[in-house]
Amino acid sequence: MLFGLRVLDGLQSGSAVRNTCAAVLLSLSMLALLRPLGLRTFSMAAESYVSGTHSAAFVTCPNEQVAKDLARYEWQGKIEEDSEVLLMIKTRSSKVSALADYVRSVHPYEVAEVISLPIDQGNPPYLKWLGEAVPE
Repeated sequence: MLFGLRVLDGLQSGSAVRNTCAAVLLSLSMLALLRPLGLRTFSMAAESYVSGTHSAAFVTCPNEQVAKDLARYEWQGKIEEDSEVLLMIKTRSSKVSALADYVRSVHPYEVAEVISLPIDQGNPPYLKWLGEAVPE
């Protein structure tokens, strides 16, 4: 009895009914595989962001004053000069969305900066540890 087809054999005979039922059942089983992909696609489309549109730049400065001069930014029509602290959180790429949700829920800024850059290479023992420390 595969997917209840044996029960259908007793109710109606006919290859068309069995084929239709088999197709429906196959479609339902594929739904479990395709649903996460569809949700991810919808989620990305709903955010109206195209991957790779923006970049993160790391800039070295000879001293703190030069860094402060460079770090002035405009927010709501005025120049800000906050002495921000950069927090670098390493996690699985699959967890970035949840991380951003958490940061938005606790961060004091109206628009908290949360961006992610994929790790392409690194120290293999460290990357192994990171994979073990952050479960799927």
